[in-house]
Amino acid sequence: MKKLAFLLLFAVAILIGCVFNNTNAKQDKEIYVALNGNDQNNGTKSKPFRTLKKAASEAIAGTTVYIRKGTYYEKLIVKHSGTKLKPVIFKSFNNEKVVLSGKKIKNVEGDTSLVAIKNKNYLTISGITIQDLTTKLTDETVMGIYVTGSSSHIKLENNHVRRIETHAADGNAHGIAIYGTGPMKDITVSKNTVEELKLGSSESLVLNGNINGFKVENNLVRRNDNIGIDLIGYEGTSANKKADYVRNGIVKNNKVYEISSYGNPAYGKDYSAGGIYVDGGKNITIERNTIYKNDIGIEATSEHAKKYAEHINIKNNIIYNNFYTGISIGGYDEKRGGTINSTISQNIIYRNDTKGLDGGQLLLQHDIQNNVIEKNILTAGPSRLFIANYFTTNQKNKLIKNVFHKEKGKSGIWVWKDEEYTSFPKFKKASKSDIKSGYLDPKYVNASKKDFRLKKDSPARKIVD
Repeated sequence: MKKLAFLLLFAVAILIGCVFNNTNAKQDKEIYVALNGNDQNNGTKSKPFRTLKKAASEAIAGTTVYIRKGTYYEKLIVKHSGTKLKPVIFKSFNNEKVVLSGKKIKNVEGDTSLVAIKNKNYLTISGITIQDLTTKLTDETVMGIYVTGSSSHIKLENNHVRRIETHAADGNAHGIAIYGTGPMKDITVSKNTVEELKLGSSESLVLNGNINGFKVENNLVRRNDNIGIDLIGYEGTSANKKADYVRNGIVKNNKVYEISSYGNPAYGKDYSAGGIYVDGGKNITIERNTIYKNDIGIEATSEHAKKYAEHINIKNNIIYNNFYTGISIGGYDEKRGGTINSTISQNIIYRNDTKGLDGGQLLLQHDIQNNVIEKNILTAGPSRLFIANYFTTNQKNKLIKNVFHKEKGKSGIWVWKDEEYTSFPKFKKASKSDIKSGYLDPKYVNASKKDFRLKKDSPARKIVD
């Protein structure tokens, strides 16, 4: 009997193994697309499909679609979701150069994107160049990648999005747009390049609406004529008003530069575009980004009255040579919302306000409450302004252990609750800065070459470390 039981168990084990192997076989399905293919083929490497449309129709859960090199003048509209164990993946084969071009797509009103993902889950788009989609229509929004609906567990990685343009005076365009019209979670945007965009009133890389849980990491965003990375709430994107905001995410290790609205037809001669912008988001960390030559380095607020950017942690960023200001919090006028319960910590904020627009290194605007500004090192730009706070709606904010760069032959200016100070002790008293805050030379290793490390003998180390 024992021998029989053993044989039965052995047989069951073999059966389970076969089932498992068959499951893996289904999970590892591969489809190939190539310019020399044919949609009547079976989609194998030797007999690839010709179009992305055909591949997308066949790419069920567990499928990887390998796209061979060349330029495809068509859209990629994802048709099927994956699962946690069987995602759907679209990627270039062996890092070959794959281009999706919008040059042959005609202008039509509404949303037009080269990659479209709606109500899909467990999906990856990787290693594709997406370019040359333009419009002259005011009522058409063109986008490189568009994710919408209730899509979750989405990865956009190693893509190159460029030359997505609106030429309408009041038009809109996005490089990458993720709109949570329904609930979304687990969104990853990583190692993409987003550049050379004409955006009108819109943004380079944006998450908007009901999105709970995201990562925007290691991207290069540059040379665009409106906001670089934007995290938005309270615009009516989601039908669920209580959840209509981006939250619980991280923006880390991105490089963002040459983002400016100056000359954009929607903004004229305004320098108003942020490199990284939180507009009504909550519980978001912005860290270890390098941000320069934008209008505004980092901005966190809400454009909607009585709404807030809340629990935003801006830390360990390098922010330099931006045109208007380095970091801005609070609404730009009294009809806007503000910034509450947030932290600005351990940032290098260096020679911003290069256009002399009186934004200084740190711009504190309307309706800021219960924020902590600590352990930052600020070096003034041409305006000599360190802090610019022209509003009196500044309540219960704490300045702790900040270092203001004292330079020989140059005086600093601080504006606090619309009062100007050229004396650091007087500013310190007015702002109730802690006793350890200092006005001294931090001794960078080589700031002229953008090496903002502190020398071993830097007196700032005792304050900010």
